[in-house]
Amino acid sequence: MALRLAADFDLRKDVLPGLRAAAGARGGGAGILENNYESLRVLNVERNGNIIYTYKDDKGNVFFGLFDCHTRQNEHLYTFEKDLQVVSCSVNRERTLLAASLVQSTKEGRRNELQPGSKCLTLLVEIHPVNNVKVLKAVDSYIWVQFLHPHVESNPFPENHLLLISEEKYIEQFHIQVIQEDGNGVVIKNSGHLPRERVAEDFVWAQWDTSEQRLYYVELKKSRSILKCIQFYADENFNLMFEAPLDIALSDSGFNLVNFGCTDLQDQEKFSEHPTLCVFTNHTGSLCVCYSPKLDSWEQITYSVFYFHKGHSKTFTAALGSADSRVTKGITFLNLDYFVAVYLPGHFFHLLNIQHPDLVCHSLFLTGNNEVVDMLPHGPLQSLSGSLILDWCSGRLYRADLNRSYLLEFLWDARLDWEKMAVLHCVLSCRQDTRFLEAKIIQWISENISACHSFDLIQEFIIASSYWSIYPETGNMDKLLPYSSVLTWNTVHSFKGYWEKLHSNLEYVKYSEPHSHYSNSVVRREWHSLISEEKTGKRRSMAYVRNILDNAIKVISKLEARHLEPRLTPLFQEEDNHQRLLVGLMVSELKDHLLRHLRGVEKKRIEQMVLDYISKQLDLICQILEASWRKHNLHPWIFHFNRRASAAEFAVFHIMTRILEATHSLFLPLPPGFHTLHTVLGVRCLPLHNLLHYIDNGVLLLTETAVTRLMKDLDNTEKSEKLKFSIIVRLPPLIGQKICRLWDHPMSSNIISRNHVKRLLQDYKKQPRSSVIDKSSYSVEFLPLNYFTGILTDIESSSRALNAFEGHDNVDAKFVEEAALKHTTVLLGL
Repeated sequence: MALRLAADFDLRKDVLPGLRAAAGARGGGAGILENNYESLRVLNVERNGNIIYTYKDDKGNVFFGLFDCHTRQNEHLYTFEKDLQVVSCSVNRERTLLAASLVQSTKEGRRNELQPGSKCLTLLVEIHPVNNVKVLKAVDSYIWVQFLHPHVESNPFPENHLLLISEEKYIEQFHIQVIQEDGNGVVIKNSGHLPRERVAEDFVWAQWDTSEQRLYYVELKKSRSILKCIQFYADENFNLMFEAPLDIALSDSGFNLVNFGCTDLQDQEKFSEHPTLCVFTNHTGSLCVCYSPKLDSWEQITYSVFYFHKGHSKTFTAALGSADSRVTKGITFLNLDYFVAVYLPGHFFHLLNIQHPDLVCHSLFLTGNNEVVDMLPHGPLQSLSGSLILDWCSGRLYRADLNRSYLLEFLWDARLDWEKMAVLHCVLSCRQDTRFLEAKIIQWISENISACHSFDLIQEFIIASSYWSIYPETGNMDKLLPYSSVLTWNTVHSFKGYWEKLHSNLEYVKYSEPHSHYSNSVVRREWHSLISEEKTGKRRSMAYVRNILDNAIKVISKLEARHLEPRLTPLFQEEDNHQRLLVGLMVSELKDHLLRHLRGVEKKRIEQMVLDYISKQLDLICQILEASWRKHNLHPWIFHFNRRASAAEFAVFHIMTRILEATHSLFLPLPPGFHTLHTVLGVRCLPLHNLLHYIDNGVLLLTETAVTRLMKDLDNTEKSEKLKFSIIVRLPPLIGQKICRLWDHPMSSNIISRNHVKRLLQDYKKQPRSSVIDKSSYSVEFLPLNYFTGILTDIESSSRALNAFEGHDNVDAKFVEEAALKHTTVLLGL
């Protein structure tokens, strides 16, 4: 199953045994509840997680109890010694007041237990200790009650605030002050007159957000649905946060409540005949409105998701199969933190990525498998914050999260590219046991390296995994860092907490900065500039370069701290200044980027996030290499050139080439030593003409370490000489000069001589010379060479006199003369 459900609470297991034990202790035996087993049901889940339930004894008396989710103990709250049906119930934070609304029992033969002429009685009861009962409402319409649960720690007995929601489409707030009497007893102050005020009226739909203490409701104005949101605070104040039009069709004659406790279970059987509407938020500042109209066809179902935090919406239509497959249950929307799930029992399960709804391929649609489409209970479900799901029928509270095992299995079986990308992001969003998940994904990538045609698997894995590793640090990361390698897309005041984050999301959509996502374009330009300066012998201030290299040291130190076990791959065994410069530049640019956008976040925290992010990218590359190395059982002796490549080495070379392709277009850094190892494998695996083609096109980068080892390992056979010469002539001048001195061969002597002459003559100005040549100073009587050697000798002498020239490894005019003669001898075949 795509979802894994863990029961946080089970009415039958966590409550029923205690009730039976209590009944037995009173001498009534277990039978006091057995005859009314079905009367035990959940009424409400409060903000602190405590669960209110009710049941009846054999006399019809109504009992109210509370299950404390922290101590996992049950507490009896109150008993009504009348046979009534409970509509709604709520308890204040201190458990000193209980509000309940009740109606006449449906059993025949019962007399009217309520006040004459009333259908619904709403009561406020002092329960610490049980004392007075105050009637708040006695009306013919149904009433629902809900205490506000503000975060207040200083005052143990604050003013209490109670919401009353009427079937007549209005909402009132009662303000209830309590005082302490007789030790710990709590009573209502001025119970004869409780201040109250209207919060909303003329609405057709309302939802209570228990966790965040918000009220959402919809009004109809000129047949338009207007969504409004009220935020309640610790004091008696509340604010209308926003109102926005919704492109949905609600009837003025309808009335629907969400999260105000359990509604009539008989009505739940008619779910498919009514529209479904709910609002979901999370800690990142997202706000989604999910809507499914009344089902008017047995062939298809339509539903919409309004992504308020992204400024757009999407409407989906799903086929239901044949006309015989009737829809007996309604559609269910579930809030799963970074995802919204749309579930129709027996038909489909749709997982929507609400952080990145602009990419439909980040959403997963599952259907056709009984295990998939029947993964959740078929009864009415209530989605609560924190990925909690309450099944009203069974009285179970589940904690839902994505099933990693199922998703990994699905990843192997997926055939379509959009499915692979969607599952990849779903798996990476599961942040538990990250190393295990990454290892499984790398194993899948290594087996399916060429299986995707619309995106690069390695690119997507590196970008997505790096993004999800740092995303929990701050909710703004989806606007500042790339989350995919495939990128295509009047409200609230300045408040704190959730509303500040939502405002930030909406401002981003409103002004839509095209370059707010970080990219390495600036790093690319600066890195090429530094490398160019290095080739020409120029370099900007040492302090600037030293700062960049210090950044790289911090990243590599953090990377090494992640990996305590010895590495199988021979990486990090050389300085590799080019890659260190790239790593250091990326640290500098990314830090500046985040400092510009993450105002209010400490500089040290941003620096740490940057180091984490870049070291994570390098670590992922190392993991891919380590997995490939381990799979093919390679050994460190691969670093030698005097062996033929095996099939395993060909496979690793292919993986490394794909890594290089993936990182090249994104201009991501590679672990120091990567290019050396790649080049060694390339020399061993490729024929000479292919090898040179890879080098000329920048796929293989000739590092000093790799070429030095090549010169030392290979002999001077004709084949090896051809390879060495082909390599040397492709080296940058500075490295080429060093490498030529390692090869005792006429070719290298010729190259050294040419470079020496070029260096001497680049500033040479012709001076008059004597026409008489001293032949005794030359080993060979060859006038052109003698004359040229004499000029070089004079330049060397002048340069040394002016301290402007120093010899390089005993290279002088004599060396040039000998090299020229050897070269001529070879050319003439002597």
